[in-house]
Amino acid sequence: MRSYKHNSVQMNEIISKTIKSLKSGKNEIIEIAENSRKECKRLEDELVTLKSQVFEIVSVIENLEHDLKQSKKKLYDVNKDFNSHSQNELAQAYQSADNIRVELAVRREQETFLIRRRNDLEIRIRDCLKTLERADSLIGHVGIALDYLSGDLQNVGEQLDNLQQRQFLGIKIIEAQEEERKRVAREIHDGPAQSMSNIVIKAEICERLLDKDIDEARKELQNLKKVMRDSLQEVRKIIYNLRPMALDDLGLLPTLERYVISFREETGIDVQLRSRAINEEIKSVISLAVFRIVQEALNNVLKHAQAKRVSILLEHVNKKLNIIIVDNGVGFNTDDVKVIEPESTGGFGLFSMKERVALLEGEVNIVSQVGIGTKIKIHIPLMDEGEDTQK
Repeated sequence: MRSYKHNSVQMNEIISKTIKSLKSGKNEIIEIAENSRKECKRLEDELVTLKSQVFEIVSVIENLEHDLKQSKKKLYDVNKDFNSHSQNELAQAYQSADNIRVELAVRREQETFLIRRRNDLEIRIRDCLKTLERADSLIGHVGIALDYLSGDLQNVGEQLDNLQQRQFLGIKIIEAQEEERKRVAREIHDGPAQSMSNIVIKAEICERLLDKDIDEARKELQNLKKVMRDSLQEVRKIIYNLRPMALDDLGLLPTLERYVISFREETGIDVQLRSRAINEEIKSVISLAVFRIVQEALNNVLKHAQAKRVSILLEHVNKKLNIIIVDNGVGFNTDDVKVIEPESTGGFGLFSMKERVALLEGEVNIVSQVGIGTKIKIHIPLMDEGEDTQK
């Protein structure tokens, strides 16, 4: 017994030291990530300024090329009728053309330098973003290890009978959280952040064109408005993916109808949603779970099923909410498929669906046949307030 306690103390000391080292390493990685993020921001700001300078010098070169063409024409006219012009006028024509030619050569050299500098900046930004991505990924992995070693999953673990499943579920939950954070950060960086940078450039272009070409400035303003509208749409989409606010405002069915319409328009897959005896008294936690289940099912159809049609039925029968999702896709052999999908899918997949339903004390039945399609039946009990409170 004493030996067991001694070993337990040693194990706790080792874990404590490991956690301390991981925290220290995580802080260093966070610092690297923050420095990389600042460097990326500085380089991106410099790139915006450089692009503006390139645009400006291109405009100057175009004007000089026009002036050189006019100067050559004038020089040609003077040479053609040199008897009508003095020696001084002839010299001035030559000098003017030569000055413009020299200025044009200088400006083209500047343009070449700026373009080379711009290309170099773009390469540095890509490298910086890769470093940032690696650092963020490491932070996520270290965070997973820390959370797991710290025992934050103990409460969840007590509810699961199988130790192997408990460990895997805990890691998958944390991984999913980290992946979701990375996905949101990536969506914001690739979408609204890039659009904002584009808006700044277009605003500067409009500012310069106002004094030169009002019609061109008006066109650029139209483009600017379109970019801003697209950015707003991207932000709304990100917010909607994080939490469909329509669930609180409209309820489950209208929110699902909106999502199905949007999915149908974006993918071209014919999705039909039907309901029977569904009232809007369904609790918000169940509504959200049902929405995520349908969302995950349609994502699986899009990624794997190659289906043309999907039918979704929601019905309220005997204090149960039944969800039946049928597609005419390629199907699969359920005996050969593991419940847990590869990490490359970026989510839980069927595992997520089963876990969501299990947490609501429901049941999932998946029937699939190769070449015919897949049918998913889900039954979720709907308890009243009294039953829920007692439980």
